[in-house]
Formats: sequence, C-alpha cells, structure tokens
Amino acid sequence: MSGGPGPVGDSVDGPGPVGGLDSVGKPGSVLVLGEALIDLVPVPGEPESLRAQPGGAPANVAAGLARLGMPVAFAGALGTDGFARAIERRLTDAGVDLTLCARPDLPTALAVADPGESGNGYHFHLQDTATFSFPDRAADVGRFGAVYAGGLAAVVDPAARAVASTARAAARHSLLVVDPNVREDRTIDPGRSLALLRELCELAHVVKASDEDLLRLWPDTAPDETCRRLAAGALVILTRGARGSTAHTPSGPPVSVPAVPVEVVNTIGAGDAFMAGVLAWLATTGGWERALSPDRAVSMLEFAAQVAASVVTQAGTEPSAPASV
Repeated sequence: MSGGPGPVGDSVDGPGPVGGLDSVGKPGSVLVLGEALIDLVPVPGEPESLRAQPGGAPANVAAGLARLGMPVAFAGALGTDGFARAIERRLTDAGVDLTLCARPDLPTALAVADPGESGNGYHFHLQDTATFSFPDRAADVGRFGAVYAGGLAAVVDPAARAVASTARAAARHSLLVVDPNVREDRTIDPGRSLALLRELCELAHVVKASDEDLLRLWPDTAPDETCRRLAAGALVILTRGARGSTAHTPSGPPVSVPAVPVEVVNTIGAGDAFMAGVLAWLATTGGWERALSPDRAVSMLEFAAQVAASVVTQAGTEPSAPASV
C-alpha cells in the first residue's frame, strides 16, 4: 500500500533547508521537547567495553524527523562538554533547528544501556546535568503543527515543569503528541513520574506507547482497553515490538499491522524511529488528522514500521525513509 512522505529532503512546506530557520515554525513543522543525552552501549564482542553514542528518545525523534525530510526544532538543552558537542553535530548534521535549545554550563546526562532478552534496560546519571535545564516553551507552540513530549524530561526536574506547562499550551494551540517512554531508575520517584506521564497521555491528541509502557502506567488495565479509553479523543498507537502495532482512532475500529521481518542487529532507537515515521506520515499524508479511516491508519502504521525496520537492521539509530510501502 502506498502513502507516506516522499524521499528524504521533501517536505510539505516546499523547498528550503530541512529544519532551518525558514522552514520551522510553520503548520507542517514539529517542535520536539525533551532530553538529548549520551547512551553508553556495549560493544559487540567486547562485553567490558562501552561505546558512547548520542541518544535520548526526544533527540532521536527530532533527528529521525529531519532525516525523513521534516522541518523540526529541538527544544531541549545541550551542555558544554565533549558529549554535548557530539550531540549537537548529530542533530545539526540531520538538519534539526537548535534555535530553541538552551545552553547551560553543565555536563551531559548519561544512560548506560543494559540489553536483555526482554529489551533494553538503562542505568541513568541524570542529576545536576545540562540535559534537564531548559525553559518553558509554551509561548512557542502555536508556531508549530505538532509538539512532541515525553520520556525522561517529562519526569526529571527542572525539565518536568517546563514539559508540563508547554504540553498544556500545545493541547490548546497545536497537536500534542506524547510518547511516555516509561523509564525506571533509583533517582526517579516512581509514583510522581507515572502520575506526570499519565497526565500527559490524557492531554494528548496522539499517543504512541508500547504495551509495557501502558502496563506500567495503568497496571490494572489491559493495554488494549487503555488504548480504547484514550482513543475516545485521541489517535492511540500501541507498539508490541516484533509483534507489530495497532492504531486506535476516535472514529473507527482498531487496525493492526505486523512488524517488518528483518534480521535484527540492534533495537535501541527503534521505537523512536517508529514515532518519527508516524509524525512524518501524519504531517505530509494525514494532514495531522486523528480520525483516520482504517485504510489510512494501516498506511500510517506500515510506513512507521518500515522506518523502524531501517534502524533495527543497523548498529546506529538513524532511520531512513522507505521507497514505498
């Protein structure tokens, strides 16, 4: 089935540098709010060695959107150390606008990956870092077609306060897109963090969440039932890794597509690439519409699944646009 953004470099706003100042702040552009940090990931074949690579779910989504040809601005924070410079290169090379990115004189947060049979776990070094020291961007949301929020920045202060305020403004003036991306760590208050993420999901116009996310947020309710409830006023996309994805819309029955069969090399960033695919499809093909017909919902999921597949077949986290789906 066809339907999705065109080749990398195309955008709904016409020609111009992707993510540059002349393209962000328009109806088809996206403001990404959240953390950009460094993932320390095991080196294959060298169990005692770790490789540093730029990460953070929001930063991955921003870079992925830019790689897919979307005008996107990242509103997080970058510090002054070598890790921050590597993150900046990654984002600017992709075409992400950093005009709204704060620059505090602090170190970069670290996430130490701990891959396991059931997925990737993380151990975080978050406190007193530049990563979570960024301001409220509520005044800027009306300039963008969509605002993405979620992840660690939604629950780690002082960023959590900025995310909550900006998200409330986005719910009124833009399209609020939330990926809760629930993470657990000894430095994070689980009761408060889950409450903040539940509030974001309830506010959102589009929610993308894994089945594990929803079980952590609403442990007494099956993920599909949670999706049906949230879909009363939102487009809700449930991902199940290798078991595919399901879209629940406000106006029709849920639809599902299988995962793309590929040889998996790495799963880090796959969910973020899927999210970037959803946003790119909604902006360029869906017109930010939430009440999708079943056929269009399938088209969206198939496109996003192809984008995610382009990440899991490589060691990095940079997606590419499929030629067709």
